Amino acid sequence: MMPPADTAFQITVQPSGRGFQANGGESILAAAIQHGVGLPYGCKDGACGSCKCKKLSGTVSHGPHQDKALSADEEAAGYVLTCCAHPQSDVVLESRQVTDERAYPVKKLPVRVAALEKKSHDVMQLRLQLPATDVFRYHAGQYIEFVLQGGLRRAYSMATAPHQQESAPGLELHIRHMPGGRFTDYVFTAMKEKEILRIEGPFGSFFLREDSDKPIVLLASGTGFAPVKALIEHMQHKGITRPTVLYWGGRRPRDLYMHDWMLARTAEMPNLRYVPVVSDALPEDGWTGRTGFVHQAVLDDFTDLCGHQVYACGAPIVVDTARERYTAARGLPPEEFFADAFTSEADKH
Repeated sequence: MMPPADTAFQITVQPSGRGFQANGGESILAAAIQHGVGLPYGCKDGACGSCKCKKLSGTVSHGPHQDKALSADEEAAGYVLTCCAHPQSDVVLESRQVTDERAYPVKKLPVRVAALEKKSHDVMQLRLQLPATDVFRYHAGQYIEFVLQGGLRRAYSMATAPHQQESAPGLELHIRHMPGGRFTDYVFTAMKEKEILRIEGPFGSFFLREDSDKPIVLLASGTGFAPVKALIEHMQHKGITRPTVLYWGGRRPRDLYMHDWMLARTAEMPNLRYVPVVSDALPEDGWTGRTGFVHQAVLDDFTDLCGHQVYACGAPIVVDTARERYTAARGLPPEEFFADAFTSEADKH
């Protein structure tokens, strides 16, 4: 017999010892966010597996989730997805990415559409104006969610570093058109400047770990470039000189929609390299650069990743394959792989 949904349980996170309360009617992750305990997560919807961690003691019930995020064998071995795990007793978890002092408060805010600019045939740069009375703090690499009618939500990473708020308040998002997608169809066909939307955030544990001096590999596919752009801006602003290389993949050259921006950053940042990779170039593209899958380009260039950090963002298949191959074949410590996998509605159901 399950306890009532409003029964409160103590959740403890080791090895930090941080604790908070969650009731049976909410996910452990939702309670952690509410209490400012920064557990790792990505999609919040049981699709990406970023929030998976080991349960040391206690009982949970899992809501709907994808097998690729948590398999039956993993669940039997004591692993949980905090985004869809509801406590049924006091619970002790093991998570080495608790970011308590760095977690910013989650806010719901109205925003105004300040500008719309197509960066390619299927990518829209959306600029949002924030309320003048609210200070919106976030880490470069995090994301916000649009709160739509009917309770629907759509998540997009912020493409500008937080320090940009000082000179140009607002948020920049890169939205890829998904034909048939209710929100992206609207963005590309009907959205107008000065419209008011509602957002909530910041969310996500995809941000630079500045307490490390390890070389960095940035991996992006498509609009997974958005949070990576924010990371690069942040590194330039803070004067972070760790050796860094970005591998950015697209099907055709036009998918690398801010290629010139990246070339300009590499000219300004001596420790930053840029490797564009195209998988399906046509003869008329005249592409003479790297070809193939972007995650494979990293494998081709690195025989050993044991001393690196990897930050990956983009299509789930790219992120999942990179995580598996870099740890198994190149010695990357699993805790040094930081990811933000984009999940469409089709991915989630």
